[in-house]
Amino acid sequence: MKSLVTQAPVVWKVLKGLVCVYKPAQTSVKALRLVLIKKLVDELNELECRPPRDYIEIQGDPEGQHKVVVRPSYADHPLVVGPRYQEQDLPVSWSNYLGFNTSGVLIFGIKSGTLKAKYLRENRSTRAYRISGVFGQATDDCFKTGKVVERSTWRHVKRSHMDHLLSSMQSSHQKKMFEICGVDMQSQTAYELASQGLIRPANSKLPVIYGMKCVEFGGPQLPHFAIEIQCINEYESYLTGLVHEIGLKMHSTAHCTGIQCIRHSRFTLEDALLMKHWTLQAVIDNIQRNNKILKEFGGVLKQQSASLVG
Repeated sequence: MKSLVTQAPVVWKVLKGLVCVYKPAQTSVKALRLVLIKKLVDELNELECRPPRDYIEIQGDPEGQHKVVVRPSYADHPLVVGPRYQEQDLPVSWSNYLGFNTSGVLIFGIKSGTLKAKYLRENRSTRAYRISGVFGQATDDCFKTGKVVERSTWRHVKRSHMDHLLSSMQSSHQKKMFEICGVDMQSQTAYELASQGLIRPANSKLPVIYGMKCVEFGGPQLPHFAIEIQCINEYESYLTGLVHEIGLKMHSTAHCTGIQCIRHSRFTLEDALLMKHWTLQAVIDNIQRNNKILKEFGGVLKQQSASLVG
């Protein structure tokens, strides 16, 4: 949409679909949803809204002549009933839920787009995260905001140790998925099952990691490090606990310093709108771009639904 028309009713009709936004850390998804709704509604009310409806009155003697009087209806005036578009009129729901301390890609469904958001959520697409941590300290909540409860040495940890550990953890998760299916990893059945795509657990509360790699380690950044993981059914406390587990297996301690969702399904950071860009024009452009992504990805989503483990 190259340029928005100035009539609010026309804009209201096209304001529907999926919008990809960037969620900052230290902000809840619920609060972010309210901010988005308020920004859109306020801008809608600044456009040309419909005028107040006229009040029509028939005056005169019932047995004599009558005349029709048309005057403004105060019962429909914005100063009486409020703005034409109000926050409760705009349904918005999220497709993926990010924790309070997690930043990154967040998908909202607007109006009829709430059904698309539900469809994307129920298909349980994989997500990718960049997780930052630091060796040498353990906190009571496994995150940087917690109280330090233990300190340890970390200089013995090497990049090769990290790569070997992450590879081992990835293999154990893959093995666990085949065990849930009751299939031997060395069998033909396992090969055929894997060739159909990623295996997803029927239990939506069971976190599964499909890939892990270290993307930042060594040099002046030490003892800080960063890993990227591809997973499903994850939640924030699970990801922070994962960093704590890595610290223990490295014979040290570690806590998480940051979590960023860099991809949800086919939506990446490049598709996400920053809060300063949350305007009607930018949101509608984003919705139209996301519709193309969904159209291309539709067939893949159906294949993913068929590969659920039951």
